[in-house]
Amino acid sequence: MSDAFIALEGPLGAGKTTFTRHLLRALGVDGRIKSPTYALLEPYEVDGRTVSHLDFYRFDDPREWIDAGLRDVFAAPGLKIAEWPDRAAAVLPPADLLIRIEPQIDETRRIEVNACTPRGVELL
Repeated sequence: MSDAFIALEGPLGAGKTTFTRHLLRALGVDGRIKSPTYALLEPYEVDGRTVSHLDFYRFDDPREWIDAGLRDVFAAPGLKIAEWPDRAAAVLPPADLLIRIEPQIDETRRIEVNACTPRGVELL
C-alpha cells in the first residue's frame, strides 16, 4: 500500500479520522495522530515511506488544492488518505480505493469499499 490514494467519504462524525488513525497504527505509526482538519495535511513516515493524511472539509473551491501545493504531494510517491475528497474532486486524481462510511441508527457503521483503479483492485 506504499503508493496509493484512498478517498474516505461519509458525513461528519462517520468515523473517517478514526478509521485513518487505526490504519496508520496498523501500518506502524507511533505517537500522536492528529486530525488534519485545520492543518489540511498531516504527514507521517512509515518504513521510509511517506503517508499523507489530508482533509478537504474546509475547501470552498477545488483550486484551493492547487494553491495549497497539494499537486506536489499527489505527484510524489507514498500513500495518500483523503477525507472529504468531493470538495476537491475536480483536481484530484482518481482514488485507488473509495471507502464510504455511513453511521447507522444503532451506532454501528456501514462500510462500502470500492476499487476504482487497477491498483485499487490489487489492494483489495
